[in-house]
Amino acid sequence: MSQTTILPESGGSTTDRLASMAQETLDRVAPMANRAEHEVRSAATKATESAKHMQERATEAMGAAQDNVRTLRSYAESNPLITAGIAFAAGALVSALVRR
Repeated sequence: MSQTTILPESGGSTTDRLASMAQETLDRVAPMANRAEHEVRSAATKATESAKHMQERATEAMGAAQDNVRTLRSYAESNPLITAGIAFAAGALVSALVRR
């Protein structure tokens, strides 16, 4: 296997200049990239905390709703005639509103 050697006259100085320019670009961009990464991580942390809080609130609301349904079902089973009357009145009201 033969190795190719690059002579300074054949582009070594150009390579050095390109490497230097690339390094300067990286040196300029690195602080901005670090700041952007920090901001993205901070936003992700806030979004995670917000999502956890919303999940807790939804779980609490679901528990309260289930308690209300149990209470309503118990009332409806205890008072079937009143429940039927309420259902009839609600149906009549909705029907009257729909006709308008």
